[in-house]
Amino acid sequence: MFDALTIVIFPALMTCAAFSDLFTMTISNWISAGLVVAFVVLALFFGLPPATIGLHFAAGLIVLVVTFTMFAFGWIGGGDAKLAATTAVWMGFDHLAEYAVGAALVGGALTLVLLLFRLLPMPAWARARKWVMRLHDKNNGVPYGVALAAAGLVLYPETRIYLSALAS
Repeated sequence: MFDALTIVIFPALMTCAAFSDLFTMTISNWISAGLVVAFVVLALFFGLPPATIGLHFAAGLIVLVVTFTMFAFGWIGGGDAKLAATTAVWMGFDHLAEYAVGAALVGGALTLVLLLFRLLPMPAWARARKWVMRLHDKNNGVPYGVALAAAGLVLYPETRIYLSALAS
């Protein structure tokens, strides 16, 4: 059962975060909390040593400090900061740099696409959808949760938790 949960829970929560950010420009706290709780349960189930679990949380704490500093300057949203930190817990230091680079690359591409999209006139069908108009609005930011989720999903199969599930 935990093997199946391992394969499903992280991708499901990251997908929820991406779609929530895309459609509402918010990422619910329950998603970040669920990611942390799921990591702890699975790490204990697969017998990760306490020191290893602690290092994963240290990676998350470092990302939380960096991202909340970015949030304080208005560069990213609070949900993005929490999602990046909880994803870093899953990645650990083993994949933290890859995760940061991947999120930056996908986020940069997403930003360019949105900037180009915002130059286009919107047809009537699009104007009738609040989420499309929110994305089109030049005064709104970028749903960076999409980039964070994409980078996390690409790297997830390389994480200790995922590999532990495959080995069991």
